[in-house]
Amino acid sequence: MAIPAVTHEQTRPYGYGVIERDGCQVHFGPVPAGAGSAESARVGCLVIIDDAERWHTEFSASLRNRYGRVPRTGIPRITRFRPGQTRFTVVDPAGNSIIYIERGEPDFDYGGSRDLSGLARVLDNARILKDFKTDDRAAAKVLEVGLRRFAQTATAVERKRALAMLTEIYIAAGDSERVAGARGELAALESSEADPVNISTEPLDMPTPPLG
Repeated sequence: MAIPAVTHEQTRPYGYGVIERDGCQVHFGPVPAGAGSAESARVGCLVIIDDAERWHTEFSASLRNRYGRVPRTGIPRITRFRPGQTRFTVVDPAGNSIIYIERGEPDFDYGGSRDLSGLARVLDNARILKDFKTDDRAAAKVLEVGLRRFAQTATAVERKRALAMLTEIYIAAGDSERVAGARGELAALESSEADPVNISTEPLDMPTPPLG
């Protein structure tokens, strides 16, 4: 496995650097004037890779070795990765976002797949917001509204999946009250043994304000 190498570094007349791995170069320059920070300015890039899961595992191991944990919120951080996922985002200590995308990733519809309906489409939309756009707040809002709107028509499995995703988002946000509420609702659906749902129980990495 190749190790990233710094191939260019300068501090004057402005900061600029380049790292390279497996023939892929990533260039880092100054934050645009008046932007405040790289993250608020949405400074970032896309990197096309093979085997996104392997790369995510390697990055996570390096972060755990450096920080004693895998940071999911704050700066730096890495987004979660679920089986079948084709991309993830790493935010570096300066706030730059690098999105790693597996080669041949299928196209998707923002707003949820048009082939789905009801809470199933809500779940697909929330997945895109959470995993592809890294917008937990928007994903939580979509799920909360969807659960209310389709409470009478959604299947138990769909509701369990929505509540499991909400629980994961609330855990990352440090919102213990909402975590308890979502877990309570999920427990009420556990009488159904079909399609069990695994909920992330990893400890909070960095406390953040509750979702508004």
